[in-house]
Amino acid sequence: MSAPEPILSHAAIAGHPLHPMMIHFPVAALIALVGSDAAYMNSGDPFWARAGIWLAGVGAIGGWGASLAGLVDLLTVARIRRLVSAWAHALIAVMMLSMATFNWLLRLGEEPGLHVVPWGFGMSLLTAGFIGLAAYLGGRLVYEHAVGVDTSE
Repeated sequence: MSAPEPILSHAAIAGHPLHPMMIHFPVAALIALVGSDAAYMNSGDPFWARAGIWLAGVGAIGGWGASLAGLVDLLTVARIRRLVSAWAHALIAVMMLSMATFNWLLRLGEEPGLHVVPWGFGMSLLTAGFIGLAAYLGGRLVYEHAVGVDTSE
């Protein structure tokens, strides 16, 4: 089977797509949020609740920023728009970022940790699950459809 014809990104710097470059920190923050919540639930130490506020904020704001780069490609590259997996990836990502934003806003307030148990932790777990789904679909876009892959030398 031959390799698919690459689909180049319009949101790129020197041929390097922005979306995959920008998504690592928000994903790491939202996955670390699960650990931070677990540490808070286990220890009761407010440090972990405060860390969770920052992790949730970095994950939500950074994720929305990275999604803008992905949206540019989805809307401006016709071959990407024709891919069902691209639309599914975008839909799952928007749902995940909406949950992450809600989780962050839930935590903002006067008493850190007030909403970590059970709502914050539950939202963190659900968000992590949606990250896994979005990552799987994003991987399919790259490895099966060569989205953002420049094979020219």
